[in-house]
Amino acid sequence: MITKMRKLTFLIYHKEYDSFLKDLRDLGVVHIAEKQQGAIDDAELQEKIRLSTRLNNTLQQFESLNNAAKIKPSGSKGIAERGIKILDEVDELQNEKNRLSQQLQTYLKDKAALEPWGDFTPESIHQLHDAGMDVAFYVCQDRLYKPEWEDLYNAIVVSRLSSKVYFITVTKRGDDVDIEAEQVKLPHYSLAQVNKLIADTEQAIVDNQNKLNELASTETASLKVAILSLQSDINFSKVILNTEHTVEEKLKLLQGWIPVNQEKDVTNFLESKHIYFEITDPTPDDDVPIKFKNKGIFAWFEPICKLYMLPQYSELDLTPFFAPFFMVFFGLCLGDIGYGLLLFLLVTGYRIFAKQLKPSMKSVLSLVQILAVSTMVCGLLTGGFFGYSLYNLDWPIVKWLQSMVYLDNNQMFQLSLLLGVIQILFGMILKVINQTIQFGFKYAVATLGWVILFISIIVAMLLPSIMPFGGTVHLIVMGIAALMIYLYNSPGKNIFVNIGLGLWDTYNMATGLLGDILSYVRLFALGLSGGILASVFNSLAAGLSPDNVILGPIVFILIFVIGHAINIFMNVLGALVHPMRLTFVEFFKNAGYEGGGKEYQPFKEIKE
Repeated sequence: MITKMRKLTFLIYHKEYDSFLKDLRDLGVVHIAEKQQGAIDDAELQEKIRLSTRLNNTLQQFESLNNAAKIKPSGSKGIAERGIKILDEVDELQNEKNRLSQQLQTYLKDKAALEPWGDFTPESIHQLHDAGMDVAFYVCQDRLYKPEWEDLYNAIVVSRLSSKVYFITVTKRGDDVDIEAEQVKLPHYSLAQVNKLIADTEQAIVDNQNKLNELASTETASLKVAILSLQSDINFSKVILNTEHTVEEKLKLLQGWIPVNQEKDVTNFLESKHIYFEITDPTPDDDVPIKFKNKGIFAWFEPICKLYMLPQYSELDLTPFFAPFFMVFFGLCLGDIGYGLLLFLLVTGYRIFAKQLKPSMKSVLSLVQILAVSTMVCGLLTGGFFGYSLYNLDWPIVKWLQSMVYLDNNQMFQLSLLLGVIQILFGMILKVINQTIQFGFKYAVATLGWVILFISIIVAMLLPSIMPFGGTVHLIVMGIAALMIYLYNSPGKNIFVNIGLGLWDTYNMATGLLGDILSYVRLFALGLSGGILASVFNSLAAGLSPDNVILGPIVFILIFVIGHAINIFMNVLGALVHPMRLTFVEFFKNAGYEGGGKEYQPFKEIKE
């Protein structure tokens, strides 16, 4: 269900505006209405958003270094300022690390260039040069090296590596050297020196990383406080930008939304501040924020609805209506008693041993638990238990259960189609209610005609003794439905327009409805494929296990666990995705769901 909202408009004297907004933020229940132009042209807000991005990126970096994610934000403004200063320290360390890394790459290239020549000091080359001798370094392919160079130019082979010859020539200064080889220019330090530079640079990188790790372990809380503080400032700035100026900018006009159950508290607050305000009901043109108020099990399914989009304020909240179907669909897709039991035990154990859980996390875990129970119940239809058939056991209670609930593949196929017919028809009934609420009953007459037509066909086929198919009563009902569909399709328009639109709806129904119903076959197909894969892994585990008392069970367990882990992952993913598709496409479409609502987000101080 959707919480009823009230529209709030107030005027504030400009000198009191900032103080009033801070009090309003402390109240924390008013959703501020946004203007169309937003905050694109506000340089100060853009700078705050960029700073917030830097803080969040740095926080992610810190959390990847240690268990900083477990540190909860707490502190004061001073800590928030410290968190912002941390950014400069991190940037400085990051720049230093980049410089050191580039320097290390240069030293490693120099080392690779020097290694074929051995360890010598550049000073010895300079001494020979001062004595009137030139020393040149050459490299060429082994087959191109000519021994006569040793007599002509005092060539000395230093090393042979990878079919290459590394050699030097020692000649008098000014002598021409005609050698068909590549002359090499070496760095101005020795191999020992470059090794020391590499070691020093690597140690500097380690020291740099240690400093970053220390910051991550000691300053993560400051970063989190800074992020929350800055986000509050950003929200405050957005409220300022959504303020309208009146009477030569002496008065500030602001609009917002409050839940009906908060109206009394807000009224008392505004009266205590001596603020002029008006509280009115929303109009059809207002963009009213959406706040769900589902209770119990239906509240657990709200995140699934939000994955698609929130309903409009004037629409029905379909969460309570698709929740039972989603549970059954998930159970049919996963379809194994053992998988459901394992999922339930894992989640329940996590809830018991987890130290602290947020309310949102508790809601998600509760949803997983109820889906696991649905899997176990639906698994009874086929009797699958980790790929084995439970109904192969010769136990009286198992045989009794089999006689009561067991369905073969053909019956599971029919059940999937039946569920599709029921959900689509139920969606069309909800569309009638939705259209009646939004526009009035006359706009729902054509949809009601389709509902009557389909129900009459189903009753005539299943209960011919009550209403024979094609009989007088059935023809009268179908005639009434046809009049509703073709003559009252679009109230207020020409009769020929209504007939044309009715024919178009007939074409869409004929081409789309069958495809929608056949989409539900995936419920049967996924459950069947998951069961087949589970039995295949069981066969592999049994067939590949050696005939050895010790090694056999170990191999069997390894294949069994790994195989079923893969199967569970794939099937749980499919059991989530495909019921969502059936809900968002087939059900929402036939229920006339438009969506596009904006979530209720009250203006308040962000604490965590």
